[in-house]
Amino acid sequence: MRHNKKFNHLGRTASHRNAMLSNMACSLIKHKRITTTVAKAKALKKFVEPLITKSKEDTTNSRRVVFSHLQDKFVVTELFKEISVKVADRPGGYTRIIKTGHRLGDNAEMCFIELVDYNENMAKTAAKKTTRTRRSKKNTATAEAPVAEAAEATTETTEEAPKAE
Repeated sequence: MRHNKKFNHLGRTASHRNAMLSNMACSLIKHKRITTTVAKAKALKKFVEPLITKSKEDTTNSRRVVFSHLQDKFVVTELFKEISVKVADRPGGYTRIIKTGHRLGDNAEMCFIELVDYNENMAKTAAKKTTRTRRSKKNTATAEAPVAEAAEATTETTEEAPKAE
């Protein structure tokens, strides 16, 4: 019986699945974004987010625990030095899955999985977004209109003066 065995086995043996998730997590930490199938991305999200949470506390034991999962000391160093500093105030949700469509050969559903704090495009759109009330939009529009009319009037008078001579 399969009671309480809910994770996706991805059609692989346990050792193959662990090795694949470890390699994908290393690639995600190195490159900050990878392209994969949706099923693998969801499994990777469950694999890598506890490791990022563990990296917030830089102790010897937490480094050993993370290294036992990743098996790459350069990736572990980058995780503890750069990524953990950037996500220190975030309470969770370190990765984002963005679906990109279907793969041409086998029609598998594809996606990006990326670290949230490293996507500059999403950060720029979030920074530009400001909340305004309807009243403030009308006030700025009416305030800008007389200023624009006054600027046009001054340019017209300066242009007419030389023509009169």
